[in-house]
Amino acid sequence: MITVIIPIWNSAKWLPTCLLSLRQQSYSDFNLIVVDNGSHDNGAAIVKQYFPTVQIISLPHNLGFAAAVNIGIRHATGNYIALLNVDTLATPTWLAQLVARLESRPADVGAVASHMRLMQAPNLLDSAGDSLSWYSSATKRGHGQPATVDETAHEVFSVCAGAALYRRSFFEEVGLFDEHYTSYLEDIDLGLRGRLRGYRYIYEPQAQILHYGHSAGVVGSYYVTLMTRNRLLTFIKNIPSRLLLRHAASLLYGQLYFLLVYKQPLASLKGYGLFLRALPHALHQRRHLMSKRFITDEVLDSMLSTELGEPSLGEIIFTRFSGFASWR
Repeated sequence: MITVIIPIWNSAKWLPTCLLSLRQQSYSDFNLIVVDNGSHDNGAAIVKQYFPTVQIISLPHNLGFAAAVNIGIRHATGNYIALLNVDTLATPTWLAQLVARLESRPADVGAVASHMRLMQAPNLLDSAGDSLSWYSSATKRGHGQPATVDETAHEVFSVCAGAALYRRSFFEEVGLFDEHYTSYLEDIDLGLRGRLRGYRYIYEPQAQILHYGHSAGVVGSYYVTLMTRNRLLTFIKNIPSRLLLRHAASLLYGQLYFLLVYKQPLASLKGYGLFLRALPHALHQRRHLMSKRFITDEVLDSMLSTELGEPSLGEIIFTRFSGFASWR
């Protein structure tokens, strides 16, 4: 038995497409938990139309992705737990392909990543698993590239929690999502914590799903604030001191890079402030994680990319200057 968990927040416009695709799954041995993050629309009623026996957990207000998903996981049954964003459309064999891949791999494979395509442009990839760089940039692998470029199953740094299948035993050993993150990068943090314990993750190209992205969540200054805080939390919590010192220049460059690229200095500064408030929690978690890690510094060092994964500051400045010159 599998439990599929979908967190929603004022997501009525996305629910029919998402739920209909779940009803059409070739793998039908699953139950569904929808966690309503304090919505003010008729989303819960729409869910009941498609899945009359669904378990809907209604929260009094929006607690963020991490807390909502954790509540769903605590209510889940079975050995596997699938997490799914509401702004998605799953192909009929999506769940079956994830299950087949996870069941064929040893227990140290904690989760399987989906082949996510852009809803707006289905011929392009949204994500083929996630990567993390020493600049603190978390990147969707293959984002914006032709959907045919990554058609073989292989190991990835981590999985996108917007469409992934996890072992229950993985959560039992590694723990749930860190609710201090609220939203964004909580899946990278979880993936990194699993890596410290010796877990691996596999990308399954046949588990295909369309994803709109950012449509179901917050954007703008709030996004900048959370991303700024959560990048720092991820590294302070999970990276050994020797590696932090070794890659200090890259990490500092990454902070400067995103401060300039976001062009919302007040939102970024607020993120730094929230990081300082969360620092005691991060240091407490760090002591626990460092005492439980199985892998060496060298192995962890090799897992993170040395590439920024974003256009360089020089490219951005040149593009903007060229545009200004052309306008004049």
